[in-house]
Amino acid sequence: MAKINSSANLPPSHTFVWEGVNKNGVKVKGESQASDIMRLRASLRKQGINPGRVVKKARPLFKPAIKPADIAHFARQMTTMMRSGVPMVQSLQMVGNGGGNVAMSDLIKKVVAEIEAGASFGSALGKHPKYFDRLFVNLVKAGEQAGTLETMLDKVATYKEKSEALKGKIKKAVMYPIIVVVAALVVSAIMLIFVIPQFKDVFAGFGAELPAFTQMVINLSEWLQASWWQPLMGMTAIGYSFMYAKRTSKAFHNFVDRATLKLPVIGNILNMSAIARFCRTSSTMFAAGVPIVEAMDSVAGSAGNILYYDAIMRIKQDTSQGLQLNMAMQTTQVFPNMVLQMTRIGEESGRLEEMLGRAADYYEEQVDDLVDSLSKQIEPLIMAVLGVLVGGLVIAMYLPIFKMGSVV
Repeated sequence: MAKINSSANLPPSHTFVWEGVNKNGVKVKGESQASDIMRLRASLRKQGINPGRVVKKARPLFKPAIKPADIAHFARQMTTMMRSGVPMVQSLQMVGNGGGNVAMSDLIKKVVAEIEAGASFGSALGKHPKYFDRLFVNLVKAGEQAGTLETMLDKVATYKEKSEALKGKIKKAVMYPIIVVVAALVVSAIMLIFVIPQFKDVFAGFGAELPAFTQMVINLSEWLQASWWQPLMGMTAIGYSFMYAKRTSKAFHNFVDRATLKLPVIGNILNMSAIARFCRTSSTMFAAGVPIVEAMDSVAGSAGNILYYDAIMRIKQDTSQGLQLNMAMQTTQVFPNMVLQMTRIGEESGRLEEMLGRAADYYEEQVDDLVDSLSKQIEPLIMAVLGVLVGGLVIAMYLPIFKMGSVV
């Protein structure tokens, strides 16, 4: 069955799902935008399709969330459309009617309505700070004022794409150890609840005192079978309390931020990713012509860690008093020598955004290499942890058998 997707040249307001038969008698189906069913049927007939079933596309029960990746994709689509010469409002309508995330489509429709009411593109985006951050809005406004909106959208898209790629690497680095621990606990719990009781029934016929290690494992198994919900509730309570305290207590949040930077391997990855974000965001803002002092607010907002946020705000204060950027960075004592040197060379040569962009590329590659290295390093740890836990349980169960063999 052929499948086509028609697009009516009418003001889009609803999405319809339709089925019909084309000129060759082949059944076709698709989705189209139209203001009502009658106009859609007329449009399909003009295209040589005899429409049959036409219904409004049902909206999902739960509206999907708008993710940063959706915003990055939006910026890239708008760049492509506007570089092709499509007017802004029409570009927004085409992107919004693309049939992707329903929540994203609704957001774009709100932006279109605000632009048609007289707002600029940057101002319309600025009314939705939850999705379009200060950096995004500032770059779009700068592009509108300079007549280089397509170029600025391209920079925004590139920045967002690289930022999301970097976040993905960080999540991979952080989640890997957690997955290892959870897997080890799950395997151990399964053995204690389902496997150990089988051995317990066998040992009951021995009529001899069990080794202390074996008895301890059996006691643990019996407790877990009777009260399995207690450790589950305990771990859930600890996790919830941690996330609640991190979200509501600034002091605790800051403590966690600083502590994670000192973790083995993970801390190094987090440090390098923060430096990469600083360099990438600064390069993007400077390329758009945003002054250093104004740019530092957006740069600080993208830091991702309180240590670097405080450092960047100190840089803002120092540069506002006339200090050069590289000197202000040096006083914070959180940036490596290579970044300081590249910043100094960029300031002296007038190519600051280019040098910071190169520094960002370097540290993003370093993060990528460290994440790959972590994956290789943690594989033996996985085997060791599982070996100790599972092997320990197996040894505990076979100790009585070994003891009986030695007696015989």
